[in-house]
Amino acid sequence: MSELRVRFAPSPTGYLHVGGARTALFNYLLAKKQAGKYVLRIEDTDVARSTQESVDAILNAMEWLGLSCDEGPFYQSERFDLYRQKVEQLLNEGKAYRCYCTAEELDAKREAAMKDGRKPKYDGSCRNRSDQPDAPYVIRFRLPEDREETTFVDRIKGAISVRHEELDDLIIQRTDGTPTYNLVVVIDDAEMGINLVIRGDDHINNTPRQILLYQALGYTVPEFAHVPMILGADKKRLSKRHGATSVMVYQELGYLPEALVNYLVRLGWSFGDEEIFSMDDLIEKFSIDNVGKSAGVFNPEKLLWLNSHYIKTGDPVRLAELLCPFLQKKGIAPAAGPDLVAVVKSLQERASTLVEMAEGAAFYFADQVDYEEKARNKFLKPEQKSLFTIIIDELENVPILPRSNLKKPLLRS
Repeated sequence: MSELRVRFAPSPTGYLHVGGARTALFNYLLAKKQAGKYVLRIEDTDVARSTQESVDAILNAMEWLGLSCDEGPFYQSERFDLYRQKVEQLLNEGKAYRCYCTAEELDAKREAAMKDGRKPKYDGSCRNRSDQPDAPYVIRFRLPEDREETTFVDRIKGAISVRHEELDDLIIQRTDGTPTYNLVVVIDDAEMGINLVIRGDDHINNTPRQILLYQALGYTVPEFAHVPMILGADKKRLSKRHGATSVMVYQELGYLPEALVNYLVRLGWSFGDEEIFSMDDLIEKFSIDNVGKSAGVFNPEKLLWLNSHYIKTGDPVRLAELLCPFLQKKGIAPAAGPDLVAVVKSLQERASTLVEMAEGAAFYFADQVDYEEKARNKFLKPEQKSLFTIIIDELENVPILPRSNLKKPLLRS
């Protein structure tokens, strides 16, 4: 069997979504388990929407999650010459053609088709044109006429067949000369030797078209595994209305990367009744065979519980390092106060996030304690002064006050 080669191929038009992060994680784990290669490719052919800021955000999120690639990152914007060569190949072999239909003409064709009860797809009117007028054109892939359907076996969904009457002649190059997604993804996956494509099932409708392009270009068709979507509590596709969807927002909210990794992998994958997994555990136990067919529902409370677990069981020295930026955001200089590791140890049992831990730690660095007004009015009354005086005197006479003794009676009878 040839070496497993998988890839993660985000578009740099925004932040890294938690759904994309889960797809990257599945690819990473399988590559590590099978001693294969995990390739990172930035799909930046949409020049108008792709930004360096988004590229940096994606790379930072991948680094934070610990999903380092074996090869890459590669950038599609640096491979346009290859795409043009492949378009010319398809044109020369009669597998693609120039289409001069205007946007207005295409709209009219779609409206007429819908009025007649037909599918609103391109009618192929430019398929057999021999003239080349001086006018803008796109290049379309000629749907093969020697078969009626395309079938593939998805590693998660099972056998899938799509009849060609459901498809039309796909645009593979725009009027401005830039290639389209379905073409470049096929060329890149083939040229990079990707033999298993793990991606979200929102791409499943593209797969039959891409298989036809693989075959037309003389490439070997890879295997496919389409991962179900992540939904919100209302069973609709996860979006900002359900809470944070950006990976790096969870870092800002004080989550640990291992908690998010643990949570994301369990959205659609299971291993018995186990809930807690280290990265090493996941690499050993992960399998595409255990990825479910149904969508996972994002549960913020479950993620918070996992984060609390990892804080409670985490290395205090590491947590102290991670806590520093959160203290600095509150205007606190960690080096100017007590031993930060000791502070972390005192808060691990109670903090669910690093933000909560920073809020609890602020007390240790305060020159003056600010009491909550309602509690102060209730408990700090003049008639209680003598009691507090006794307590202070007793505390001053205690040389060491271990945590184990804090709940024991302090006052002598």
